[in-house]
Amino acid sequence: MADDDPHLSLATPDAPVGSTASHFYPFATSPDIIRSHEKDAYLTSGLVQQAQSIVRALRGARYAHNHSDAIKHLTELLYFSLTTAIGNRTLGEEYCDLVQLEDDTLRLPAITRRVGYILSSILVPWSLQRLLPALRQRVRNKLERSIAKQQLRAAQQAGLLNFNKSPSGVVSKQPKPFFTKLRIQQYILEHLDSITSVSPIYALSIATFYFTGSYYHLSKRIWRLRYVFTKKIEENEQRIGYEVLGVLMVLQIAVQGFLHVRKIGASMNEDLEESSGTGENRSEAGALIPSIQNPLTVPLLPASTARYDLDEDPGAVAWIPDGQQRKCTLCLEAFKDPSMYILDLDEYIPPLSPTTNTPSGMHLLLRMVITYGLLALFTYNA
Repeated sequence: MADDDPHLSLATPDAPVGSTASHFYPFATSPDIIRSHEKDAYLTSGLVQQAQSIVRALRGARYAHNHSDAIKHLTELLYFSLTTAIGNRTLGEEYCDLVQLEDDTLRLPAITRRVGYILSSILVPWSLQRLLPALRQRVRNKLERSIAKQQLRAAQQAGLLNFNKSPSGVVSKQPKPFFTKLRIQQYILEHLDSITSVSPIYALSIATFYFTGSYYHLSKRIWRLRYVFTKKIEENEQRIGYEVLGVLMVLQIAVQGFLHVRKIGASMNEDLEESSGTGENRSEAGALIPSIQNPLTVPLLPASTARYDLDEDPGAVAWIPDGQQRKCTLCLEAFKDPSMYILDLDEYIPPLSPTTNTPSGMHLLLRMVITYGLLALFTYNA
């Protein structure tokens, strides 16, 4: 077996053909690497489904749903620990006749690299997925407070400048630099999710893989792990690379960057117009119009705080009946800030006949017309 030889070597152009005929292990191509990855992904998805079924049978559907990410990542960790961590090949690598090697020594990976690859490919993304939302929220709160203070200070300075304006109405203004602290913080706040995302790094790594045919995973690029074939590739078995996909990804990244730069340029022009005299006149003309988007009479709440939490305050939103109607049909938890209305048609339709206590044809027709009419009205307003 090729994966049992700790001194795997590759044929070099300067080496004689006869001396390397028994150890001709060419580097794997991108189609085989992707096929191996897809095979492992298919097998791990089946294992994840079986693990979720076991957890659902033991702890219930709600527990399995709340811990679906943990079940998925722990199952993948178990799969690679029983294959890659102990020095064996995965089922996908065996399916495509591939073996991992250290790129610098051309030997089988050491235990440190194997464990480092598993941790960086499974646990690190999982940890970032759990930590990044809280980190973004903290940074967003700090930026919002800093921007509010700077805007208040700028408004006070502008009001003082207008108060001390000369009778002629001419005020000498110093040109302000564009890249100020306020603008930089506003840019970071607006694009905080994309700045703290690792998706662009993954996209660049995949584009590089399509051009070079090596390091499909970012973790493999970090630990310098490459694949080689365990057999000699004949001329009729030569693979075709995915350079075209690399070109398309580079074009996509370039177009997205161009659109982003153009959007930033448009916002720059708007800021320059607002800082000019015309922009000042427009702002002064519209200064008397109050804001209807954020009225002063309505207190603002953080996005993470619910105005009506039926779990903490059972008496809130009393028009919703008690019992299961006060819980979500999907997660079975109490409503938070409900935006629906429990329709009671008895308010619009007279009661049934006290003698027969059975609905007549006109009664059923009226009920159906009112139901569909209200449904169409609510759908149109939504």
